[in-house]
Amino acid sequence: MPTESGGYLPALRFRALTRFFDPLVGLAMPEKRFKGALVAQAEPRPGQRVLDIGCGTGTLALMVKQAEPKAEVFGLDADPEILERARSKAAQAGLDVQLDQGFSTELPYQDDFFDVVLSTLFFHHLAGADKRRTAAEIARVLRRGGELHVVDYGRPTDPLMRAAITTVRLFDGLEQTRDNVTGALPAIFEQAGLMRSAETDRFRTVFGSLSLYRARKP
Repeated sequence: MPTESGGYLPALRFRALTRFFDPLVGLAMPEKRFKGALVAQAEPRPGQRVLDIGCGTGTLALMVKQAEPKAEVFGLDADPEILERARSKAAQAGLDVQLDQGFSTELPYQDDFFDVVLSTLFFHHLAGADKRRTAAEIARVLRRGGELHVVDYGRPTDPLMRAAITTVRLFDGLEQTRDNVTGALPAIFEQAGLMRSAETDRFRTVFGSLSLYRARKP
């Protein structure tokens, strides 16, 4: 995850935990369910360029490639160690996915390059200013009519979900998670130049409510 100093923190904050990333996420979250819902909503098609921002170990990028083998799939992450794990997974699965190192606030791609941009459990790691810079970069690299699809923590829907997300907020930072829990992500996407930004589904988890969003570049 990125830091305000321009560096990054490993996905679980400590490098020694990186090798446990996949099993821990699989145990703690309904990963297949919400990532499957994201892929189904995005509906990747042959010939499309699809980017997964904050791709981690590549699970979502590989799911997209499996769903539509004729799509050109990219994954981006700042952590070189976690990208090596993603490349190993892609090789083992026999899937051709381009995995790049870089920051979401300065995407290493040209304007109007992608048809679809995806993100899961990434935006809540970003400070408010970096959320907005990332959204602006997504709008820049999307072609006209291209779409953004996101799953991340959203506004708690009841006291139980409000209590559940407390652990995430303390671990990842109150400032970083504020826009998520206030339901501000759709507005941030629209301020960046996207349109029809809305929550389309919601998932209850032991760590709080996950919201599924979509937005479109006019």
